[in-house]
Amino acid sequence: MPSHARPKTSRVPRGLLRAGLVVSAAGVALTGGAAVAGAAAPAAAPAAGDTAPQRTSDEGLVGQALTRSVTGSTGRGLGPVKDLKLDPMANTGVDPLANGLGTQVADFKPVSTTQVTDPVTKGGSLRDLPVTGTAMRLLPG
Repeated sequence: MPSHARPKTSRVPRGLLRAGLVVSAAGVALTGGAAVAGAAAPAAAPAAGDTAPQRTSDEGLVGQALTRSVTGSTGRGLGPVKDLKLDPMANTGVDPLANGLGTQVADFKPVSTTQVTDPVTKGGSLRDLPVTGTAMRLLPG
């Protein structure tokens, strides 16, 4: 193929494009929070006996609405990812991660690599892994 007919590669690195998508998604989540905050109920009117005008602040309402919006959208987005099966070939005869190596020295308890890979090879998700499972409990969803 002549060099002038080759398709041109993008000058923007792929990582930069992915970062832009993440920032765009975060902007959408924050915009949704602002829409929720804008729809919040107005503050109560002053009582009949009060003569001094009461100062109302919408910052608390906006903060609560923004927090609910972000945690709600994050929870709905992360829930399926936390339950996604990590090894698509788990519990099959062709699973390359099902291989194990073990050894025993003298009278000590035998040590094997299957102890580490069992949560993944048995069809586990991020919630089932020992270290990431604890971290996943901290995230919403």
